[in-house]
Amino acid sequence: MQDKPAQTDAKDAAPLWAGDLFGETHLAPTAPAPPAKWRQLMPGIAISAIVSAAGAWFSDHYGMPIILMGLILGLAMQFVSADPRTAAGLEFVGRSCLRWGIVLLGFQVTLSEIGALGMGPFAALLVVMAAAIVAALVGARFARQGLAIGILAGGATAICGASAALALYGVVGRERVSQAQFTLTLVVVSVASALAMTIYPELARLAHFDARQAGFLTGAAIHDVAQSIGGGYAVSNAAGAAATVVKLTRVALLGPLVALAAVAIERFDARGQSVSPWKALALPPFILAFLALVVAHSLIAVPVVIAANALLLSKGLLLLAVTATAMRTRTDLILQLGWTSVLPVLAATATSFVVAFGFAWWVI
Repeated sequence: MQDKPAQTDAKDAAPLWAGDLFGETHLAPTAPAPPAKWRQLMPGIAISAIVSAAGAWFSDHYGMPIILMGLILGLAMQFVSADPRTAAGLEFVGRSCLRWGIVLLGFQVTLSEIGALGMGPFAALLVVMAAAIVAALVGARFARQGLAIGILAGGATAICGASAALALYGVVGRERVSQAQFTLTLVVVSVASALAMTIYPELARLAHFDARQAGFLTGAAIHDVAQSIGGGYAVSNAAGAAATVVKLTRVALLGPLVALAAVAIERFDARGQSVSPWKALALPPFILAFLALVVAHSLIAVPVVIAANALLLSKGLLLLAVTATAMRTRTDLILQLGWTSVLPVLAATATSFVVAFGFAWWVI
């Protein structure tokens, strides 16, 4: 009878070789138990909060757009993501804070505000948004980029800048748009929006626009919500009020745009087989929650203090999300993209301004 082999204690056992999702092989320890989830998340959450707070401070003291400051500081702190202890937390912030930030935007829009815009200006606004998306698609094709990049750049320009880009990225997916391309899109959209907030009000004055015309131009052609409304108030209080209605109407169209983007992107699956449009229309839960809040806010009067605090919280969550996204992006890959990578955003920005200015001049 053969002797049974001696059993080896767990701590003396040879380590196991394991493969990660990318097919790489690494040495996996056998004994220690995985740490608690909060302990995995806290390093990444903490560094995201610190860098975001720094971005908010710079924005407050130097007048720079807060999202742009978060992106710049996040890119400068990119080396933090090389530490494996931050990976889980940065992923959590970039995903969960994004979703909740988008959901809370639903407190800012009501269906009655959209109705107050009127059919003529509403139709003109749809044309401006459609023109921006088409221009981005043409720019992406000229730059030899894919459909997904054109949709991402056009949607961000047409709706509400970085917030819309973050929402669309959840539909487009990382397999179609690289992290570097996505971050570059966020940066260019934020810079273009900041420049537009400075230039467009002056152009409205030079064109002798009244409050309704100036409000339509700044509300329809400036990307970021705060900068769009701020551009209107830079002309006059009446123009700011008009810009607020136009801009919030664009924000309310985020859900339908994401649905259309999903249909366009998911026409074919990875094997080239046709995908049902109804399956493609299955919106992410956070977009459905956003639409539900819009409807609820339209039916139920929400106290001003709640809406204001919801907006503040939404801005904070979106700042955390873009900061974490920037920290996870390799800057060397951004540099390798080339100048043509910014063409979709630039084409969409220029087109939205020209079309919005034309409507403000001849129609509004």
